[in-house]
Amino acid sequence: MVKAVDIAYETIRDGIRNGTYPPGSHLTAQALAEASGFSRTPVREAMRRLHAEALIHFIPNRGAFVATWSKREIEQIYDLRILLESFAASEAAMNIVDDQLTRLREIAQRMHAITQSAKPEVEAVTDLNDEFHKLVLDASGNVRLRNLLGTIVEIPLVLNTFRSYSLDQIRRSAAQHLELTDAFAARDPEWAAAIMTAHIRSARQTLMSSSDVQYPMLDAVDGDTAEDL
Repeated sequence: MVKAVDIAYETIRDGIRNGTYPPGSHLTAQALAEASGFSRTPVREAMRRLHAEALIHFIPNRGAFVATWSKREIEQIYDLRILLESFAASEAAMNIVDDQLTRLREIAQRMHAITQSAKPEVEAVTDLNDEFHKLVLDASGNVRLRNLLGTIVEIPLVLNTFRSYSLDQIRRSAAQHLELTDAFAARDPEWAAAIMTAHIRSARQTLMSSSDVQYPMLDAVDGDTAEDL
């Protein structure tokens, strides 16, 4: 049986992910409970879980806020992604199985189709992008690498990256996913790593140059009480 705290957690996390609660938003257990239909107890526990994942920061006497990132932190996140995901891509090229390759191509083709619109659905592209990159990690066969990247990749940050893209840039990103599937099909680790590196480096450059990235970092403080929520 699914627990109320698990549903509350997924609901709030989805809200952070899809931009309902943008970076820096003030969150209260009361408001979230009213919005979700749960009592404050499971909502508070869900918020603590999100805090443990660094998606929410608690500030004494101010409350809970959706995580923000400094430009330096954005650089660090994307630098780590370049190193780790390029390696994952090279491993996937050598270890991928046919079913995984078929699914990756389906995802890439769907992304390509969505981005041909004059106004692509950014959330849909973000979801497909997330699924694609997770499947690449699965195809790499490296469980530790997958777990490590799970603590690094910030989905709200990825969503903001796609929102920062011009139409040409989002289409180029979709094209890179298609090219990655070609590299995997060719079982070419160097090609796959090169495309993944270029793909993530382009995302970093776009986000760093975006005027929308002006998130002052909130000081995360552990040990807050329930009253802070």
